[in-house]
Formats: sequence, C-alpha cells, structure tokens
Amino acid sequence: MGSKTTSDSDGTTRHPFDRGRGVTRRRLLKGAGTLLAAASVRSGLARADAAETLKVGFVSPRSGALAGFGECDPYVLDLARKKLAGGFSVGGKSYAVELLDRDTQSDPSRASSLAKNLINEEHVDLMLTTSTPEVVNPVSDACEAAGVPCLSTVVPWESWYFGRGAKPGQPSPFRWTYHFCFGGADFFRAYNSQWNGPVKTNKKVGILYPNDADGNAVREHLAPALAKAGFTIVDPGAYEDGTTDFSAQIAKFKAERCEIFNTFPIPPDFATFWRQAAQQGYTRMVKIAQIAKTGLFPSQVEALGSLGYNLATACYWHPTWPYRSPLTGLSSRALGDGYEKATGRQWTQQIGASMALLDAGFDTLTKSGAPKDKAAVAKALGTLKVVTPVGPIDFTKGPVPNVSSTPIIGCQWVKAKAGSKFQLDLPITEHADDPKVPIGAALRPYNA
Repeated sequence: MGSKTTSDSDGTTRHPFDRGRGVTRRRLLKGAGTLLAAASVRSGLARADAAETLKVGFVSPRSGALAGFGECDPYVLDLARKKLAGGFSVGGKSYAVELLDRDTQSDPSRASSLAKNLINEEHVDLMLTTSTPEVVNPVSDACEAAGVPCLSTVVPWESWYFGRGAKPGQPSPFRWTYHFCFGGADFFRAYNSQWNGPVKTNKKVGILYPNDADGNAVREHLAPALAKAGFTIVDPGAYEDGTTDFSAQIAKFKAERCEIFNTFPIPPDFATFWRQAAQQGYTRMVKIAQIAKTGLFPSQVEALGSLGYNLATACYWHPTWPYRSPLTGLSSRALGDGYEKATGRQWTQQIGASMALLDAGFDTLTKSGAPKDKAAVAKALGTLKVVTPVGPIDFTKGPVPNVSSTPIIGCQWVKAKAGSKFQLDLPITEHADDPKVPIGAALRPYNA
C-alpha cells in the first residue's frame, strides 16, 4: 500500500505518520534554530560566569615522604574557603573564588604535571605552592614557562632562587614567580644564637647535608658562615637521599668529637641516621642536635620515641608568634587552637606558613586591581608588602629580586608536662631573627 502526503495551510508537506503530532520539517528546523540560539546564550553566560570567577591553584605534598608538610592544609584551606564563600571583592567588584588544591604525593614529576594541568586545563589566575624544593621548584618552573603568576614558600630561598638557575650578582631570570621564606642568613642567626647559649660545647659541628637542593644550598651558604663565626665544621661529604647505611659518617663525627650535630635531610633519612647513631654510641656524645627539614612536626619526632626528646630545631611559625592572618582575622594562637579542636591533633608550624601563603596570595589579587590580568598580578607580587602569621612579607627589600626573607626561630622538642594531652612540647629557645617572638624556655642539652 502506498503512502500519501498532505499539505498544511502554510504549504509544508507532511507525511501521514506526522498527522496529529504537530511536527513539520519547517517547525523542526525552527525549533533547532531556537535551541541553538538558547545554547549560544547559555554558552555566553557560562563564559561570563567564568570571567567572574577567580581560580587559585594550591599545590602541596599531602601524602608520601613529605606528607607531614601537608597534614594541616585541609584545615587551612577550609578556613579560607569559608571566608571566601560569599565572594571576594577587588576594586568594588565581587568575584567567586575556586581554590583548587592538589596533592603532589611528594613526587617532583607529579608536582610539575599537576601544575601544568592547573595552568592548561583549569586556567588558574594565580598559583600557590608550598613545602620543599621537590614540590615548589617544579611548580614554579611550570608557571614561569607558562606566564602564570606564582607565589611559594617553605623552601630556603637559596634553594628556590639559585636552585632554579639564578646566578649571584646577575639580574633575576624570573618574571612570574615569587617566593617568601627564610634563608641561610636566617639559619645562621638562629644557630649562632642557639649554639652560643646556655649549653656549652667544644663548637665542633658535624654536618650531614644531602646531595639535593636544600643540602647543596646550606653547604654553600650556611656552613661557611658558621665556620667564620668560630665553629669547626666537620663535613663527611654529601650523601644521596634514601641512603640506608650512615656508619662512615657516624664514625667520622665520633672521631672528631662533634658535640654539635646539624642536618637538613628528608624525614626518613634522619630517622635511619639517628637510630644508627644511637646504636653506634654517637648520640651520647652530642650536646646539641640541631635538625632542619626533618623533625618539624610532632608526628615525625614522636616516631623516634625517647630519641626525639631534646632535639633542637627551628620554626618558621609558632602559636605564640604575635601576628595574625589578614584573610581570616585569626591570631596565631587562634589558628593553632582551632586546628587542635578541629582535628584532635597537635598544631604544626606549617599551619602558619600555609595560612600566610593564602593571606599573601589574596592580598596580591586585591592590590593588583585586576585579578584576572596575569601581568597585573605578577606586578603586584613584585611590590607586595603584607603582615601574615609568619611575620612581614616585603618583596621590595630582597635579599634578591623575587624573594622576601622571613624569620626562622630556634626551639626544642621536649617531653610534655604531666597532664598534657600530647607527648611533646616545642618551646621557643631564642629569637635573634625576630625579637618580637617571645622566648618560652632555655635550651637543654640533648642528653639532659
């Protein structure tokens, strides 16, 4: 049986099967046009919405060997997100904010890959990154190559600046990347103060510096300054990260009777070394065991048991510091207490540094006047002056371009007093790098 066609009053030819459905070819085309127009409008609105949203990347190590640094980041990011939930105003204009945090898993290659994804796929307006050269340097390099403003912290500034190719006395090769942190001069002031304090030694220092960005920087800049100040430096040479046998280094420190010990290792390496040092009798000789990069956080020291008591260290933030967060309005004490209440864990010094990174980042976006303009944001970074939980950040002072130096303060892990809910306490023992920070206790000998 053949099919017949009919015509509507508008001249549109219609198949019998279309009768009663109200759909004609012309109407279908008209409807498609309407849908396309609506989709175009929605797409335009989406682009407009995107233009009103600030995207800020936050890259740190939340797992892996460096996980101690990222332990507090969820807490700090939550504080910032709550503060920014109602929008962020710049020059009378309000922006929505997306904080895109990423975990490097303590892998430099992953850090670089995450940064590139945030740059190329998420189109971040500003990158923030923290905690060790293994994280910060590859993220900074990716931003420098892509022309994305980046602010970083918690890497000795020499490891960041010279470790990425800058040369002493030459103009900075960096346009987009900026860094605030302590450096060799800050460590020197803290160590010189701490080691000339109440604990008397023969001033012979056994140094255990790895063959990495941190170790090479402190060997070049810190060790000579300590030697010039009257300390005898005993250096058995650089070792590779992941070394499992430190017998040769321990034997040298014992033979030279090094009563001061100083090291900048990744945490697993120090745990291996210090246990071997105890087994081979070196720890009984040590009067000041000054550690950096490792032993910054309670969990790392608790893992050493009684070997962790009286380890001297230095902090880049402490709840007793007399500064507050401009973004949240919280004092240093409130930040530390809030973390303990929220997590049930003891405060860590990274709380102040991660908060300061967010404080300085959003202050930069405000002062840029144009937070979606990457060149304006980078320019604002270069002139940034702001007081954060770690103290003043001032990129107009140096010590080199693209860098602002912040203090490092001597302190010591001691067994907590009876009744404390935590195993350890960390009193401030000197304040040469920032006299505004209150001293809480005198340094004790390691074997006290």
